[in-house]
Amino acid sequence: MAISSIPAVGTGTPAQSSNIAIQDFLKILTSQLNNQDPLKPVDNQEFVAQIAQFATLEQSRQLNVKIDDLLTVQSSQQSVGLLGKTVDVNQNGFIVSGRVTALDVSSGTPKLTVTTASGAFQNNISPSQILNIRP
Repeated sequence: MAISSIPAVGTGTPAQSSNIAIQDFLKILTSQLNNQDPLKPVDNQEFVAQIAQFATLEQSRQLNVKIDDLLTVQSSQQSVGLLGKTVDVNQNGFIVSGRVTALDVSSGTPKLTVTTASGAFQNNISPSQILNIRP
């Protein structure tokens, strides 16, 4: 019995993900029914339990996607509050001080641009690199 690969979690829209999950479930269900031993069929209670496990697994997957989306939004909102603030940043082991002048969230994670006192730009700074925040 050949099993095809499952697409990556979080790809596509929620409706597409739901349709893919239903299609995958139906493939597994029909494979199980086609390959079951007629002399030892699956017990009804066991079969219902397996269906419930698939439903629970799909709900857990959807919950994880929504939590990831929520964390991304929260991180972006917190990063907006850093605009105009002076920060100390760990840049490859060196501490660089400067003012946050730009924010880029196009990659899905916030990246800051810090302008130092000398006018140099430090790009692609992640919020985790910030050591200290001053007004």
